[in-house]
Amino acid sequence: MLFLSYNAMTYFARTPRLLKRTMKSALWQVPTKDKVVYLTFDDGPTSKVTPQVLDILDDYNAKSTFFCIGRNVVKHPGIFADILQRGHEVGNHTFSHISGWETNVENYEADVLKCAGHVPGKMFRPPYGRIGPGQYQLLLKNFHIVMWSVLSWDFDPWITPQKCADNIIQNTFPGAIVVFHDSSKAAKNCLFSLSASLDALSEAGYCFEALKIADS
Repeated sequence: MLFLSYNAMTYFARTPRLLKRTMKSALWQVPTKDKVVYLTFDDGPTSKVTPQVLDILDDYNAKSTFFCIGRNVVKHPGIFADILQRGHEVGNHTFSHISGWETNVENYEADVLKCAGHVPGKMFRPPYGRIGPGQYQLLLKNFHIVMWSVLSWDFDPWITPQKCADNIIQNTFPGAIVVFHDSSKAAKNCLFSLSASLDALSEAGYCFEALKIADS
């Protein structure tokens, strides 16, 4: 069974259908014909980037979903509280941002559950998209695994901010789940492409909602 990673996504901003079939139980997009986009942010909260992201989202009355690293929540509890206070949703991105390809099933589950002690809800996204079959099947028992439709590539230092924006604007469709990173590494690309994408997609008639998945 093939499992997705950023490495496997080289040259792809929009997730190919073949890759989606590798994890059929995961959420790759929201089934809708309405012009709704689901913006998501991985790797926060961070002190320099997340507050700026929140302010930009407020400017467009946009709601989003933040897949948070547990250790960053512990480090920045006030910023995490602000995410929730402003009406956004949160998801689990492991406690230590570990790769499923380099961690056994037992340790991976323990790291996810440690994060769950700080991040409420049942949404989970694996760091790097790297998750093995055993980890995947185990986590499906208690979590909703959320992947993505469109990858901005904002974390790649070799990609320009405008290219990141183009990746989103040119590939977004109704119900798409879009990935940004509110990390220091991605700051320049993330902040520029977020504003540019919100501008262009708003003008095209899109609205921006947070993912809402029942805990059951």
